[in-house]
Amino acid sequence: MRGRAGVGGISGDYTIIGRMRVLLVHHADAVGPGVDTQRPLSDLGRRQADEMAKAAAAIGFVPVAIWHSGKLRSRETAEAFLRACAPFAQFKMIRGLQPDDPPEWLRDELGAEDRDLLLVGHMPHIARLTALLSGGAVTMPLHGTVGFEKNEDGNWTIFSDPRNPARS
Repeated sequence: MRGRAGVGGISGDYTIIGRMRVLLVHHADAVGPGVDTQRPLSDLGRRQADEMAKAAAAIGFVPVAIWHSGKLRSRETAEAFLRACAPFAQFKMIRGLQPDDPPEWLRDELGAEDRDLLLVGHMPHIARLTALLSGGAVTMPLHGTVGFEKNEDGNWTIFSDPRNPARS
């Protein structure tokens, strides 16, 4: 079954049941290293994470697994999606989502997956992964999301256009 999403700023065609989907997320706004070296989400970042997660839930995106980089700002962003979209999803830190990791690692991992996934990472890696999956046609927004669906031929199409959360 196919539909058209347009709720909460996430838009595009998507498949309700069928092909594997992945939502790529650049972590929400974090405090600077001068404030806290662990770099937790700022007040704005917590609002952004909640907004992005609610928008994903509004289009019915329910990932089976939520993967994050292990950095605090990534984990806290991922937790917002866990609460809003999939409280029973597998939730874990994985290799391959650090800022300087090669995006090919995750592209290959995603190619072998058949479950709906959500990945929360960092610039420039998440932007490079977005470009790799889209063939350069899409740019990852700062503190935003882009959703892809894997076609039967293994290529990727967009099911959720790039989306930025509130800036204030």
